Amino acid sequence: MPHTKRRRLVTTVVAVSLGATALAACGSSDDSKADSGPVSLTYWAWAPGMDKVVDLWNKGEGKQDQITVTVKKQASGDTLVTKILTAHKAKNGPDLVQAEYQALPTLVSNDAVADISKNVGDAKSKFADGVWQQVTLGTDAVYAVPQDIGPMMFYYRADLFKKYGLTVPTTWDEFASTARALKKKAPDTDLTTFSANDSGLFAGLAQQAGAKWWTTSGDKWKVAINDAATQKVAKFWGGLVKEGAIDNQPMYTPAWNKALNTGKQIAWVSAVWAPGTLTTAAPDTKGKWAMAPLPQWSASEDVTGSWGGSSTAVTTDSKHQEAAAKFAAWLNTDGDALNALAKESGIYPASSSAQLSGAFSNPPEYFSNQADFYTEAAKIAKTTAPSAWGPNVNVAYTSFNDAFGTAAKNKSDFVTALNTMQDATVADMKKQGFEVSQ
Repeated sequence: MPHTKRRRLVTTVVAVSLGATALAACGSSDDSKADSGPVSLTYWAWAPGMDKVVDLWNKGEGKQDQITVTVKKQASGDTLVTKILTAHKAKNGPDLVQAEYQALPTLVSNDAVADISKNVGDAKSKFADGVWQQVTLGTDAVYAVPQDIGPMMFYYRADLFKKYGLTVPTTWDEFASTARALKKKAPDTDLTTFSANDSGLFAGLAQQAGAKWWTTSGDKWKVAINDAATQKVAKFWGGLVKEGAIDNQPMYTPAWNKALNTGKQIAWVSAVWAPGTLTTAAPDTKGKWAMAPLPQWSASEDVTGSWGGSSTAVTTDSKHQEAAAKFAAWLNTDGDALNALAKESGIYPASSSAQLSGAFSNPPEYFSNQADFYTEAAKIAKTTAPSAWGPNVNVAYTSFNDAFGTAAKNKSDFVTALNTMQDATVADMKKQGFEVSQ
């Protein structure tokens, strides 16, 4: 499965005391003068094959501009964020870093990444609005350039849907009805499972429903993890689990793999990277699956959530922010670079134009029966809802795993679990010194 899917923020971040605004302004590239003479940049990244992609820059545009980039492979997720914050505290961070979207508020609040809005040209035009918003955090600043994304979709066994006389659900009400209908026809078979071991899935579902877990006003944060939209999502999935219409077992276990491979579970709410996971988890069902848009809360809507994805940020420690920003824009908008990223790193590009070219001209091998896989994926990606991340996503995600893990296992109230998640997140923010409005 792609490297971005199951990452969480560090469980301990450097506590910050914010000044005039909740997202303190980072060192801006306005202060970075144009570089003269050769420039050497360091890029911390975890994506496989990134060094091969960067070689294209060093031999081409970088050579012309006398800007050389060196990749230093890093561990991902928690470890990388911790390392960046530690390096920044010592004022010796790299020039660039691969940063997951949900990590950006933590890095921004710690003044670890720079505002590169003056140095990325027309990059914004290359991305869907909901994707671009993830690197601006709803401000006029630009804290990174989007690299890869994980628009959410619905995957199902086309052959078994036909066998059981099921119709692909287009709304969540239809999804629930489909789950119940399958249980009546095949009691030992589940439409899907609610997995409490991946908070990113639940966050994406809440995002689709319109949730905005963290927002800012002046120097204060508002935390609304248990808002009406998320309560709707929690009640929906909790109800299906309680009545036994779907399974309540976690994903990514041998039992889950077997359920997918044998047809005991015949659908999966996932993201664009799912073919890679299915190739490993359910090898015997290759060519039997199909992909469709995520069910909607009302028939008139057309929106999806996001599960995974990362960006390229320039650090405030860089002495060459303008040159670093130029490379970040090239890496994530240039056609040759994006094709190389797809081939070497296995990413699904955030750039809208790249989603229908190069490596994405043909469907994934696992979905060779669905010729329009990437055409449909590109359409879905354009409907990605804006996200709203905060400075302690790590605490929210950990609380989710604990509270929803217990609720799913016991088939107890999911809204109670959601309130626990809200309370834990607010308490942690106050402990860190953030101003939180009620």
